[in-house]
Amino acid sequence: MEIRFGKRSDIGQVTDIFNYYIEHTNARFEEMPLSYEDRQAWFSQFAGDSKYQIFVAVENGILLGFACSQPYRATPAFEDTVEATIYLAPEARGKGLGSILYSMLFEALGNQGVHRVLSGVALPNDASLALHRCFDFREVGVFQEYAKKNGQYISSMWLEKALDIEFSST
Repeated sequence: MEIRFGKRSDIGQVTDIFNYYIEHTNARFEEMPLSYEDRQAWFSQFAGDSKYQIFVAVENGILLGFACSQPYRATPAFEDTVEATIYLAPEARGKGLGSILYSMLFEALGNQGVHRVLSGVALPNDASLALHRCFDFREVGVFQEYAKKNGQYISSMWLEKALDIEFSST
């Protein structure tokens, strides 16, 4: 298995993984599949020398999962904060791949001036919560029934992780 920075040629398989979660779970709130074109624009935010990174796991040409960091909100107040996302292909779950991908992502972010990493987990999702706890994410709170998909309300646990950078007001 190869763990590497994502490439544009991965967009199709990344889109397939997103769409699996849209169609079969409440982990994504969209009700319609994402398009390849939409994911191309989304992918353009990632760069190896930035706060916004994407790592993929590939085996025999098949993308098994990815972890990425994205802007939390588009305002200067949040420039040292990122939102982390991780998705695994159904056949790759429960094999430790999420830990490998998150390890790579957080190691890379350690040199990019990131102060906080946030993540929202649609409930219930014990496996994702356990993964985040293993990486020292702290539970911040639950947004109760704040989203609606297919006629059902969804709650999400929000978590945060501190990274080691100092803020100077000078």
